[in-house]
Amino acid sequence: MGRGTVVLHLSRPPHFLESHEGATLRAVAEWIARLKDFEFAGLHDAACIYPGSLFFVPNDTLVRRDADALGIGCEDELFGAVVPHEFVRTKIITHELAGPRAARPDGWRDAFASRVRDVVLPGYSVFARDDARDAAGRLLAAGRVRTKLPRSAGARGQETLAAMRDVDALLASVSDEDLAEHGLLLEVDLDPVTTLSVGQVTLDGLRISYHGQQWMTRDNAGGSVYGGSQLTCVRGGWEALDRLAVDGGTRDAIRQARVYDEATVEYGLIASRRNYDVGQGRDAAGRARSGVFEASWRAGGASPAELAAVEAFAGDPSIGLVRVSTVETYGADIAPPPGAIVHFHGVDPLDGPLARYTVVHDAMRMTA
Repeated sequence: MGRGTVVLHLSRPPHFLESHEGATLRAVAEWIARLKDFEFAGLHDAACIYPGSLFFVPNDTLVRRDADALGIGCEDELFGAVVPHEFVRTKIITHELAGPRAARPDGWRDAFASRVRDVVLPGYSVFARDDARDAAGRLLAAGRVRTKLPRSAGARGQETLAAMRDVDALLASVSDEDLAEHGLLLEVDLDPVTTLSVGQVTLDGLRISYHGQQWMTRDNAGGSVYGGSQLTCVRGGWEALDRLAVDGGTRDAIRQARVYDEATVEYGLIASRRNYDVGQGRDAAGRARSGVFEASWRAGGASPAELAAVEAFAGDPSIGLVRVSTVETYGADIAPPPGAIVHFHGVDPLDGPLARYTVVHDAMRMTA
């Protein structure tokens, strides 16, 4: 009998695995199975009796009730996270409400918003039309406002508003029911903006932490979407990142991500994967700003790079730093470079021809 089994858990139809995102998720699960010396059994089947321990790789952050049904009780049993409520797994928790009487979902914790207020951009989370107009009016007084649909990813579902008429046009496209269930984020717009990634992954007792930078690319329709991340990974937790020699902007991003991460105790987060996007740029007045945009606790775009680093650290205890990139590129004539670990190279049913791959640049041993 095997030591254990790695399975996928989907909150989307099984044909999701035919997409580049699904193929990457499967590649992540298979990679974890190799690292743990477990069997990979594909999609989880509740009627099946699996050998040994069961380890889950979900496509989304799990809500507590679903984790309980699967028997997940701690971070050692999944690659991802467990949260108490649906809204907690989205970026809607990043900002405070428009006021003490503002609409809010059950389980909202003002204490979390208070703890992260100084490490996020000025902004508000709203769940009602009047709250949205009130919050937008305050922010527009200082310049452009960026709105975000909480469950969107990869820079999709965002708009930039310059006046109240833009706010009204946006709200006209959103139903009261959708606004009450999912909410809407409004925050100061940065232009230009750079997005840094800061995070941690824990697998079988090995913890790595990293900082890095994202970039955008054009998809086959000409839209601006996530294009990849380059990460500098170290063995250990926040303290290991603090020991790195980095520039001031990166140091700010690490500090802000850490504050945000530590505040998640307010929601009782259980997570083996913790990733934070930190935006740095200038607002409409030219003021330099830095703040956490959002958290991602599920297997994400940078996860193959994270696992490549985990594999390097696990394979050689003397390695102390790994630089690795994950890339998403579009077009019919693209080709991953020699030596790349390819997760998808073909035609996505929705997004057309593209490739996703990971490249390990170097691994540095610790000096005595």
